[in-house]
Amino acid sequence: MIFRDYYRILELDSSRVSMNQIKTAYRELAKKYHPDVNVGNVRAEERFKDINEAYRVLSDSSSKKKYDRMWNARVGNKKKNKNAVNEEESEDSIFTEFFNLLFGSQKVSRDETEIKHKKVPVKGENIETEINITIEEAFYGIEKRISLRTVDGNLKTFSVKVPAGIRNKEKIRLIGQGKNGQNGGKSGDLFIKVNILDTKKFKLQGCDILVDLPIAPWEAALGARVSASGLDEDISIFIPPGMNSSEKVKIAGKGYKDGKGGRGDLIVNVKITVPKQLSKEEKELYEKLQEISTYKPRSKEK
Repeated sequence: MIFRDYYRILELDSSRVSMNQIKTAYRELAKKYHPDVNVGNVRAEERFKDINEAYRVLSDSSSKKKYDRMWNARVGNKKKNKNAVNEEESEDSIFTEFFNLLFGSQKVSRDETEIKHKKVPVKGENIETEINITIEEAFYGIEKRISLRTVDGNLKTFSVKVPAGIRNKEKIRLIGQGKNGQNGGKSGDLFIKVNILDTKKFKLQGCDILVDLPIAPWEAALGARVSASGLDEDISIFIPPGMNSSEKVKIAGKGYKDGKGGRGDLIVNVKITVPKQLSKEEKELYEKLQEISTYKPRSKEK
């Protein structure tokens, strides 16, 4: 193993960098090469280990000073004078000198290092699936059982607790329930995307719940107090006189959970409906109304 340029590993041009620059470079690279976002990529996992090793040395002021002396001798001066490095020095001696400088006189051989890293633990792949639930189930929470087929063809059943108030498309993570790791690596995780489906009764729009409210023509014309269905209770609503179809009434705080301890609104969509069959008396009343009414719904006057 040869001398390792930790500044190059962290993609820094020289040792003349601040601790904040080192931390920033580490955070960006660690995020880019983290095993969780590079599942099964052995090169990325090795890169991630190199990045952590470099950061451990350079983030400590004492070990950084010792390392910088070595770096200047091996790299810094080489940039100024290509003949500054003794190219005949063996890789083993450079490796031993480097570790003795940083960590004291401890003997580390190439063979021991290769044996130590011969089998790198690799985390298993994550698995993703999804389930469908209704708005009511999402509002109150529910426990679902799902079955997935493993790589060997067997069915594995999981019990999934969907928390009350989960958001649409949110994912539930079951740690260690993904594919098995290799060389002693941890198993991957199971991610379950929750799809909240609209029903005939309710529709979800953000944190608001939309519900249709049918009313009779005379209720729309005269005004009325009616009952509308909410998620957890029936709500009394006043319909003002002259209400038209598709007009909406908003009931604050009676919608879906917002994840912050509050709730969205219940949006009531008014729909004026007429009876499909009229009694004789009802028909006469409508005919009478037709005769005496001056209301012109299709008039172009505003």
